[in-house]
Amino acid sequence: MSNRKDLLNDKSDEKDDASRKSRSSSEAFDELYEKHSPTTPIKPLPNFTDHSTFISHDLNQFFESCLPNTTKGCQRVLLYSTMKHGISLRTLLRNSAKLYGPGLLIAGDTQGAVFGGLVDCPMQPTAKRKYQGTNKAFVFTTVNGEPRLFRPTGVNRYYYLCLYDLVAFGGGGGSPALCLDEDLLTGSSGPCDTFGNMCLAHTSEFELKNVELWGFTYTSPYLIQG
Repeated sequence: MSNRKDLLNDKSDEKDDASRKSRSSSEAFDELYEKHSPTTPIKPLPNFTDHSTFISHDLNQFFESCLPNTTKGCQRVLLYSTMKHGISLRTLLRNSAKLYGPGLLIAGDTQGAVFGGLVDCPMQPTAKRKYQGTNKAFVFTTVNGEPRLFRPTGVNRYYYLCLYDLVAFGGGGGSPALCLDEDLLTGSSGPCDTFGNMCLAHTSEFELKNVELWGFTYTSPYLIQG
């Protein structure tokens, strides 16, 4: 009888823990949305299906100069946004399958730096740590104001990792250039051998303002549903 009571108590504790975690995640997203969502609709840039939290006209010009030639003249399609789709790495991975080709993953810290890197869509999560990508990959940051690009140095081929609990760019030298945690609320950054980069954010560990994944297509934007 005592064992049955203990089991029931354990199950009750598990339910309470799950409920607290669910509330915590929901509260975190609500707080994020209230802080950073615009109060009035903002018109997207030309060739963009949606407004971006991060991409200004000047930053878009910077991307035009460093994105692969295959993206020239393409429509920019918002495949995933924390603000639009919720804080879920699995949703980001699932939405990345809507288009094939390069994808631009962009994030930012709460102090105003914008950073990210180039991935391949669909993003393919692996069970083990297996690096993906090509020498077309890059990372970038605006931490010092003007955007700065870091391309592969050729030291290794650790372009990016895609797991079910994180996405990371680069390796070697003690840390990835950029790592986004599963909850998409926190991340880390540091110098790495792959890209020869500095820390992309204001601090090595940080809270994320938002996360966006942009794809590129010649088809009508109305064929891509969020």
